Amino acid sequence: MTPLHASSVPVTLCQLTRRRHTHGHSSRSNPSNRIAAKTKSLLDSNDRTLPCCNCRLRFGHHTSPRSRPPARARRRRRRRAAMETLMVDRVHSSLRLFMHRNAIFLCERLCAQFPSETNVQLLATCYLHNNQPYAAYHILKGKKLPESRYLFATSCFRINLLREAEETLCPVNEPNMEVPSGATGHYLLGVIYRCTGRISAAAEQFTQALTLDPLLWSAYEELCILGIAEDTDECFSESTALRLQQEHTSTPTLVKSNFANENRVLSSRVSASLGDISPKQIKQLHANNIAEVSGYPHVRPTALHVQNSSTSNVPQFDTPSPTAAQTSSIMPPPLFRNVHAYQNTISGDAPTKQKANGVNQPLRRKYMDEARLKKVSGRLFNSDSTSIPRRSERLKDTATNSNSNTSQFGGNGTGHSSGKLRVNSSTPSKLCSTAIHSVQVRKGKPRATENFDEGTSSSVSTADGRSFEQDKAERILLQDSKLALGIRELLGLFRTLGEGFRLSCLFKCQEALEVYRKLPESQFNTGWVLCQVGKAYFELVDYLEADRYFELAHRLSPCTLDGMDIYSTVLYHLNEEMRLSYLAQELISIDRLSPQAWCAVGNCFALRKDHETALKNFQRSVQLDSRFAYAHTLCGHEYSALEDYENSIKFYRCALQVDERHYNAWYGLGVVYLRQEKFEFAEHHFRRAFQINPRSSVLMCYLGMALHSLKRNEEALEMMEKAIAADKKNPLPKYQKALILLGLQKYQEALDELERLKEIAPHESSMYALMGKIYKQLNILDKAVFCFGIALDLKPPAADLAIIKSAMEKVHLPDELVEDDL
Repeated sequence: MTPLHASSVPVTLCQLTRRRHTHGHSSRSNPSNRIAAKTKSLLDSNDRTLPCCNCRLRFGHHTSPRSRPPARARRRRRRRAAMETLMVDRVHSSLRLFMHRNAIFLCERLCAQFPSETNVQLLATCYLHNNQPYAAYHILKGKKLPESRYLFATSCFRINLLREAEETLCPVNEPNMEVPSGATGHYLLGVIYRCTGRISAAAEQFTQALTLDPLLWSAYEELCILGIAEDTDECFSESTALRLQQEHTSTPTLVKSNFANENRVLSSRVSASLGDISPKQIKQLHANNIAEVSGYPHVRPTALHVQNSSTSNVPQFDTPSPTAAQTSSIMPPPLFRNVHAYQNTISGDAPTKQKANGVNQPLRRKYMDEARLKKVSGRLFNSDSTSIPRRSERLKDTATNSNSNTSQFGGNGTGHSSGKLRVNSSTPSKLCSTAIHSVQVRKGKPRATENFDEGTSSSVSTADGRSFEQDKAERILLQDSKLALGIRELLGLFRTLGEGFRLSCLFKCQEALEVYRKLPESQFNTGWVLCQVGKAYFELVDYLEADRYFELAHRLSPCTLDGMDIYSTVLYHLNEEMRLSYLAQELISIDRLSPQAWCAVGNCFALRKDHETALKNFQRSVQLDSRFAYAHTLCGHEYSALEDYENSIKFYRCALQVDERHYNAWYGLGVVYLRQEKFEFAEHHFRRAFQINPRSSVLMCYLGMALHSLKRNEEALEMMEKAIAADKKNPLPKYQKALILLGLQKYQEALDELERLKEIAPHESSMYALMGKIYKQLNILDKAVFCFGIALDLKPPAADLAIIKSAMEKVHLPDELVEDDL
């Protein structure tokens, strides 16, 4: 044995000290002196010395922080990862429970401890939930990840930085960069385009969002508001249903297929080598296969379960039993206890103690004969050592049962669960046949028996594999059929709702009502649908029906504020002052920061002719939501009532900047120009409103009035005829038609039209005043005086009162001496 040189052996300081004290101070030739000198050189070179256990000193490479044991670093990383995971989970939990301040506090601690862009995104989400878009804007500025860009754009949109939001979603210098967050990103970009007046670009983005996510209802709603939505049969078609089904089933099907392949590989490996491996090797094999299956964390790993194809109601994880010929001359208890433990380990369930009639007893009663099971279980797997029959009796019993095809294995003893390994009589399993083969080899059976078992095992296992795959395919088809049915039902509901909303936005209100009536009762009696029905009746100028449906919607969903601004206008037209006042107070008590509530308050004061107070309330609504077009329009109406036409035009134009298809603003501008006698401007704005809402009798009438002012009487008469046909209950077009006929000196036709108007509005003073004027032109003075008297009795407005009195006093004067003020 070659002695080790001193320079190649690492030593400690204590060892050197002990040697020195042992040998004493000797001469230079003393080995102790040489070792000490060598030690000093080693200490000086700081090389290959070991830490001293007694004095706890460290030398050499042990003093370097980079040589820290890797296990400690791994433990520290695991602790940090666990801490970060826990904090993220608590933040999400706080957001789900609407504890936004708590979520912000935890997320700020998270970002301080673990600074990463993902955690910054979570903090920005907390800020947005807490209505702090400026804080989210500050921490996300300059971030490049797609999710960060989307959150930053959302923050910019909320604080009205539309240009910066657009540049974030669609950078100018990188035109090929994808819009972040898919469908929702395209939707946000479309809203930005719509707010900046680029309608075609907005429509393109909404269409793209709807293509990526057909269930993104907001995108289809925006297309309807723009008036360019396609038919719902095309948008929510059968091809859309198939695509949704593929998206929802492709990934799970792939996972299931891969797991089935892994399971088959696992089963083949185990059954091929189970006969000649030890229990320790079985555990090792189980650990390896669990590692293979663990790639699918959402699938519970199970193995060696093959379903019988001959019985449709067999449980999913039943294992077919071997035939009687294969079970002859077997001593199963030692072998099957190991297999039972192996199965428990594979399935992730530790073997638990149960009673004989345990948890799996109902399954046994359902799928197999309980009495026969107990009989075989007691004979083969009895755990009582005093009742175990002799080997010759066991062989005799199994030989006796070899003629029966109903023998089953019920478990491995009364102390263990008998449901872990269930064996049916119709087809043998690969596991059982292989296990029998191993026992036969150990017992010294001939090789012919082995060959017979191998052939039977391979053929039967192939059949079992086909049975398992066939039943699994049936289950997948059943699940897919249910999913397809659900998708089709949802798209059918979207088709009905979408078609009704599309027709409403196109102001085809009667058709929209017919579509909404097709909804089931549970969907029809909801706040949103009832409000849409009320709006449809409002556009049809059927205020009584609109009132009925709005009231029902408010009763079913009292805290829903959408549509309540229109409801307040309905009550304004019905002169329901008390109900309108109660509605306004109720809405204010629900949400003082909602623009709909302040619109209701403004309508309440407008009904009382307090236009200045009404204007203040409408301006408050605009202040709360600058993108609320109807509030701008109501401000314009109040300025027009105050004859402040300049500010009126300003607010009408603000409403059109928010929504170009808001026909009420076009109508308001036309009325202002008509009063200013700018008839060409009035005709232009009335026609724009008429193009948006071509079925409004009021718009047709005002357009005819503008045409009549422009001396285009034939066009005016044609438009009045359309207005009367659109709404036969509207008295205004009949009155204006009579005025046009009077201008054309068609007196009898004008009187006939006024007689028809009398049936609709018998208490209209202006109608009788016009009839008196026509009778004067026909020189029927007594009827003229009579009509003027009725007009005065109906208490006309103060502006008309003086005109009617003057005409009545001058009824006997020639027409040349009378000014035509009527």
